[in-house]
Amino acid sequence: MSASIRFWCTLLLAGLFILGACSTPDDGADGGNDAAPTDGNGVVVLESAYSMDSTYARVKRALEANDQISIVAQLDHAANAERVDLSLRPTRVLMFGNPAMGTPLMQSSQTTGIDLPQKVLVYEDADGTVHLAYNDPQYLAERHDIADREEELQTASKALRKLARHATGK
Repeated sequence: MSASIRFWCTLLLAGLFILGACSTPDDGADGGNDAAPTDGNGVVVLESAYSMDSTYARVKRALEANDQISIVAQLDHAANAERVDLSLRPTRVLMFGNPAMGTPLMQSSQTTGIDLPQKVLVYEDADGTVHLAYNDPQYLAERHDIADREEELQTASKALRKLARHATGK
């Protein structure tokens, strides 16, 4: 891996770790297993200890605090549904990225561009429980046959896991 890619990967990870708002300790409650819990389709889903608005705001603030990451788009699916006289429980998406992280993945497999920039989904289920979901970078590597970017994928996985844990209080 080139020094430039290693630098940007490290910077992304460090930025997410040192965000002042991300002070939730990793207490090892998962038995030391740091693997992301996926749904079998590469989607990591965590239950949030916070309300819909608070969870979404926590994710957004953490992303905005990192100058290496750009929020590309925000989607409010419930508001969009309402505009066509349909109802949907609160469902919002934040799309964000770091070209220094995403570009090498697309250089390995251009089809990765269909899944980038990364997205975080925050939604409220029928019971009122709030969840945060995102695509596991390791799954994206499998999906797009990326075999030459393990270090970058590990860095992205750890950073997303830290962001999700912070936003959900888990």
